[in-house]
Amino acid sequence: MFSSCIPAAASSPSSATTAASRNLTSHKKRLVFLGSPQVSASVLDALFNASSDLDSTFEIAAIVTQPPSGRDRGRKVMPSPVAQHALDKGFPSDLIFTPVKAGEESFISSFKALEPELCITAAYGNILPTKFLKIPSMGTVNIHPSLLPLYRGAAPVQRALQDGVRETGVSLAYTVRQLDAGPVIACEKVEINDQIKAPELLELLFTQGSKLLIRELPSILDGSARDKSLAQDESKATLAPKLTPEESWLSFDQEATILHNKVRAFAGWPGTRAKVSVIDPKSGQHNIIDLKVITTRVCNTAEISSNETGDVFFAKGSLIFPCGGGTLLEVLEVQLPGKKVVNAAAFWNGLRGQKLNKL
Repeated sequence: MFSSCIPAAASSPSSATTAASRNLTSHKKRLVFLGSPQVSASVLDALFNASSDLDSTFEIAAIVTQPPSGRDRGRKVMPSPVAQHALDKGFPSDLIFTPVKAGEESFISSFKALEPELCITAAYGNILPTKFLKIPSMGTVNIHPSLLPLYRGAAPVQRALQDGVRETGVSLAYTVRQLDAGPVIACEKVEINDQIKAPELLELLFTQGSKLLIRELPSILDGSARDKSLAQDESKATLAPKLTPEESWLSFDQEATILHNKVRAFAGWPGTRAKVSVIDPKSGQHNIIDLKVITTRVCNTAEISSNETGDVFFAKGSLIFPCGGGTLLEVLEVQLPGKKVVNAAAFWNGLRGQKLNKL
């Protein structure tokens, strides 16, 4: 499932070990970690573990993360998952920085005073200005969940799934002012199936990314990673712009595969929705509802009776939506506004004989 794509000029384990032993005679390198969501916490945890080793050549000098925000239904203001994880580990609260923007003068002043030598970023969620990038003497290295230069931007995992890729990966690259365009130190390819959703793939890639980082950290800290890193091929660069709620609507004029990939890509946030009409056959009354589509798969049309109409129907334990090009989409799980996620059978039974039409 995983394969490495480290540049050919990678240093040998022996040279990395030699560099590490040299560093033991000097001070430990001061590393600052930047990350915010839960997937970043796995990277921070790997750094905590590595820094606690007896032969570690670095220490975590500070953590930078997004400010506390309202989360969950109660909208209670809470620290970011990375900040909470750091506090749970006993990391000093005065060394956790939460600037609204990384270019704030007060933050830049405090950051500079730390005298950081290396920064590691993993889904931090904030643009790093040039004045920030100039401070760490060994630069800033980012874990990016795509095979750069593919899918540069805010939503690489989501856009890759939307495109239906069967291979993606994670890259370790130096951060430059241009978005995700810095030299690549190493990367790891990952093959994926056609059912994995964005949250699961994000977790998988950042788990792999943390392992890749720990493996490459000796060469980053001794400076040899700079020499072996490879410039990205700009001619192959693609963009992965952030998702918007306006994109979340499903259009059944499109083929089932396109819709299925969109459901996987938009899982978590903002989700995918469809407008459907519930019709009472006795009174003829129509009721239009917004249905959140949670889980789907592409239906094998050969398994479905050809005498079905163009309406939504129930078969094989799924809601079957006719789509463009004569294709069919199986909807396995749905959610009504304000309700819990239910399987297709429970939703269909709840209709009590009413018909369902796609709009």
